[in-house]
Amino acid sequence: MTRGQLIAFEGLDQSGKQTQALRLRQALEADGLTVVSFDFPDYATPIGAEIGARLRGERTFPPDCLQLLYVANRCEHRPAIEAALAAGQWVVCDRWVASSVAYGEAQGLDPEWLGLIQRVLPPADMTVLLDIAPEVAANRKQQHRDAFEQDLGLLARVRASYLRQAGATPGWHVVDAARDRDDVTDAVRRIVRGA
Repeated sequence: MTRGQLIAFEGLDQSGKQTQALRLRQALEADGLTVVSFDFPDYATPIGAEIGARLRGERTFPPDCLQLLYVANRCEHRPAIEAALAAGQWVVCDRWVASSVAYGEAQGLDPEWLGLIQRVLPPADMTVLLDIAPEVAANRKQQHRDAFEQDLGLLARVRASYLRQAGATPGWHVVDAARDRDDVTDAVRRIVRGA
């Protein structure tokens, strides 16, 4: 049986990851493929609940501890992801390994260490970076923004890390996500079908 494919959507909040991940899943299923989806962080788990509390300002964690929580949250779903891939299914993730690298690096952590602690997770076969400027992200969500969403300087560093990763890592595709969402969907489908 052919191993499935893991496709990760990355980008700032409000870049359209959730929308595009759902649309890609629907397109792949229409092509007859079996697809499973994961959104990270998963706030429904105990680890995810701690992450959510931090983002709401109810907990304080140093940056390295917070990224370890993000990685642990993904590891909670590793068995299901590995089983799906082994069964030949496609896995679509809204955030994956690159998120910890981007957000951790933006907070002064070593990107090499951030990659090292995630080696237990299956690598993405393809990463789609939905690229938008921090100001665009802020305009798309003007209320109820979490701690990260409110810090435009941090978001600029996150974006820079994502673009650095995209330029240094095979399998990355950068899509201008400031465009109309249907145009973004078309671009993503062309990328995935051309792989």
